[in-house]
Amino acid sequence: MASSSLHDITVNSLAGKPVALSDFAGRVTLCVNVASECGYTPQYKGLQRLHETYGPRGFAVLGFPSNEFGGQEPGTAEQIQSFCETKFGVGFPMFEKLTTQPGPGQSPVYGFLTAGGDVPDWNFCKYLVGKDGRVLGFYKSAVSPKDPALNAAIEAALGT
Repeated sequence: MASSSLHDITVNSLAGKPVALSDFAGRVTLCVNVASECGYTPQYKGLQRLHETYGPRGFAVLGFPSNEFGGQEPGTAEQIQSFCETKFGVGFPMFEKLTTQPGPGQSPVYGFLTAGGDVPDWNFCKYLVGKDGRVLGFYKSAVSPKDPALNAAIEAALGT
């Protein structure tokens, strides 16, 4: 059965511990399929900035490593964690490597996120999810974390 909210799903953290995404109920989240060896990898810095800027207002970036596009996330969980922390100062929640593409191996997280038809076609695609756990918008890889439209959508979802 398909989930009606991101908050209905439990997924393992990068450390292998189950995390109920209901922990993020009432917060706006930006779910991103990330990779360490991608041309878009420098977006980690901007994603961390979003996490720090809007975090106090009830926002979080959630990183979901994926090795589907160009084999650009070949590392172990430990390697991914170390890379993200040392290279980009990532402090937002990171989860275990998963499959974003529809099919039998697709993660329940991406089964929910892609239900509206927007499916990642590369690394660093972004889904803005509202406080109720429903998808508010989809942003392709090339949309920078600094993008004014993305920031305006985050602001609108957070309310004033």
